[in-house]
Amino acid sequence: MTIHPNTRPAISKDLLSAIHAVPGGREITDPATGALVGLAPEHTTADLETAITAARAAQPGWAARSHAERSELLNLAADAVEANAEALAVLLSREQGKPLNGPNARLEVGACAAWLRTTAGIDLEPEVLVDDESGTAELHYRPMGVVGAIGPWNWPMMISVWQLAPALRMGNTVVLKPSEYTPLSVLALVHVINSVLPQDLLHVVSGGRDVGEAISKHPGINKIMFTGSTATGKAIIRSSADTVKRLTMELGGNDAGIVLPDADPEKIAENLFWGAFINTGQTCAALKRLYVHENIYEEVCQALIKVAKAMPMGNGLDEKNVLGPLQNKAQFDIVASLVQAAKDSGARVLLGGNPVANQPGHFYPTTLVADIGNDNALVTEEQFGPALPIIKYSTLDEAIAMANGLDVGLGASVWSSDIDAARNVAARIQAGTVWINKHGAVDPRVPFGGAKMSGYGLEFGVEGLKHLGQPQAISY
Repeated sequence: MTIHPNTRPAISKDLLSAIHAVPGGREITDPATGALVGLAPEHTTADLETAITAARAAQPGWAARSHAERSELLNLAADAVEANAEALAVLLSREQGKPLNGPNARLEVGACAAWLRTTAGIDLEPEVLVDDESGTAELHYRPMGVVGAIGPWNWPMMISVWQLAPALRMGNTVVLKPSEYTPLSVLALVHVINSVLPQDLLHVVSGGRDVGEAISKHPGINKIMFTGSTATGKAIIRSSADTVKRLTMELGGNDAGIVLPDADPEKIAENLFWGAFINTGQTCAALKRLYVHENIYEEVCQALIKVAKAMPMGNGLDEKNVLGPLQNKAQFDIVASLVQAAKDSGARVLLGGNPVANQPGHFYPTTLVADIGNDNALVTEEQFGPALPIIKYSTLDEAIAMANGLDVGLGASVWSSDIDAARNVAARIQAGTVWINKHGAVDPRVPFGGAKMSGYGLEFGVEGLKHLGQPQAISY
């Protein structure tokens, strides 16, 4: 079987020129330098209406294709992303701020291709529910229609693919709205993917909050996928109620990690660090509060200091850096305020905590805070930046109670030399995913979703595909 898409992927050395807005577009600046990156188009609700109309018209023909045909096109899209990988990574670094190296921009672009390929390769066969003398019943998953995908600014390309890949794979078309902070990255990604897809399957509308609100209300949108804050998620849920949309909501997290007394501080320190500081802490499922048993508390603190001091922070285009700026000034101010409140409360700052005044860019230094109360705002509020509170505990029941004490539960982790002991603790934690001796290690084959106010619905793997389909039982 050979599919001939409209056009073949063309390697672009300057993707920005392909998506550049007409004069008068919104200025997007580099969070590391303040320099202009490009002009983002300011699409309106009228543009959204046009996109939805086109997506609805294209959807029946797309749904009529086989899973194999749709999967082949997703693999071609992965090829196109890989052909443009470095240009995409450079644009992402300039707009979002994350360095090219480390678990950052190049990793994100690579993940886009990996998620496209993995999603294309997942089988979803009808489930035979009953097959006996009474008859046969099967469960099928049909296309839903048009999926409205609303993404964040922290992993703008990767999370867009998390949304669009399974939606397209299941026969839906997609209207994608990127964050106002990082529209250029998503526009470039969609430009590359659309170089191999048939026309009108995937649209991107680069607008403001009014566009996002219109997506959540629009009767032509059948399903919404949203990644972002719990507050915005609640607003989308309310707005979508009148049209009874299906929703997948990946909302805010404040992930806890519990270090058991038998853990080896030196062995776990680097994984602990990256669990907390991947993307300079700007990750929904990052480790944001660390509970350490009193017997090894100081050893863990010192091991983390050693690792953190070796991780250079700076402009993302400098190949030596692995930590970058906060993406925007508002997030910088949140982190600075929470750390200052911790300092004012008497908490012990092990590292960082004092940003350099009047420097270009939104750089907040890598910060470790010890001897902090569990009720401190740096612990109870999601900081979403490079500041990790380290809380001492005495008993396992105390640690689990503190880990479960908030109204969010996206991810969590347990750190131990005894896997069985760690699994027993993991079973008691209220979170959608619990990792052992790692944190935030998402996998396109493994379902991912939140507990409590961290949202509902699943992404990734076969379960993620099911959430992009309309279940239909057929009995005969």
